[in-house]
Amino acid sequence: MSAERVEVREKVLSANDQIAAEVRDQLAGHRVFTINLISSPGSGKTMLLERTVDLLKGSLRLGVVAGDVQTRNDAERLERHGIPVRAIETGGGCHLNARQVSESLASLDLAQTDLLFIENVGNLVCPSSFDLGESLKVVLMSVTEGEDKPLKYPAAFRRASVLVLTKVDLVPHLEFSTETAIDNALSVNPDLRVFATSSYTGEGLELWTEWLSEEVSACKRDS
Repeated sequence: MSAERVEVREKVLSANDQIAAEVRDQLAGHRVFTINLISSPGSGKTMLLERTVDLLKGSLRLGVVAGDVQTRNDAERLERHGIPVRAIETGGGCHLNARQVSESLASLDLAQTDLLFIENVGNLVCPSSFDLGESLKVVLMSVTEGEDKPLKYPAAFRRASVLVLTKVDLVPHLEFSTETAIDNALSVNPDLRVFATSSYTGEGLELWTEWLSEEVSACKRDS
């Protein structure tokens, strides 16, 4: 990588970080706990969000910013669950940036939001580098992706606070060790909190949603 490319990247990240700080202040001012979900394509982000929304919408006020390269398909799926959703189409961009999120927040009623999910573009490289003003990053990894995913994409797992292992109902049909996958993730980031889930059977979703509710409560208390 040339010195010029490094300088340009640093300027882009610096500008993004400034906007992200403004977004974080805005969300904190409304005491909104915000999750930035990152993963490979096909990991099950949207289905996890659908199940999570169904479990929490009776007790928490929810919102979603749904990012994708093209189409509003994921946003439309989530809208059917009766919560505010804002779609961002990047038009080829491999990640969301703070400006896009900031513009989306302008049409969300943050005063009526307790928990905001940002569904990032399916990619484990670029999204891990861009701060969106979130409270924390959650990385998803499906059991179909292989046990060594954290070793191949360490930055995503290192910068996340939580790992949600998805599609665990498929483990009996695969050569996959849940223990090894989690050990690999913890070798990259020993502080990761791990949830093993199946959006199909519901396994692990109660623990996941209980944790989210506790974090929202803590955000309200500490703000």
